[in-house]
Amino acid sequence: MSKRPFRPRAAYRHWQPIVTRWSDNDMYGHVNNAIYYHWFDTAVNSWLFADGLLDVTTGGTIGLVVETGCRYARPLSYPQAVEIGLAVERVGTSSVAYALGAFAAGEDAAAAEARFVHVYVDRTDRRPRPLADTWRAALATLTLDQDTAHA
Repeated sequence: MSKRPFRPRAAYRHWQPIVTRWSDNDMYGHVNNAIYYHWFDTAVNSWLFADGLLDVTTGGTIGLVVETGCRYARPLSYPQAVEIGLAVERVGTSSVAYALGAFAAGEDAAAAEARFVHVYVDRTDRRPRPLADTWRAALATLTLDQDTAHA
């Protein structure tokens, strides 16, 4: 059974630059896999903040991560510039599946590829809250193009 190829750079709709830090490298001389999750979470939430969708201080809706997964193809290390690509795989009633890719700056092939699923809930009772039309419209701008979803 062969593995699905990583998505190409062209599949992603938004880019988040990342500055690697000395402390990101582990004893093997590359960025530790746990750090990628920091980067992916930062890319999703930075986009939500910039689009005015998420207000973690006073907003009524917050996102909870309910599923994650990551595949790694090649190492990244400090002091390397990194770009995180962001796209939306699927939008449900109250959930969003995000596709993310970690790329060395300017490279066409992903070093890692991830999937994050957020469920958006009421801040107080933590029950799922249907996504507003404004959210759906904004998320539609990130939807994966099926022609570039997989190489």
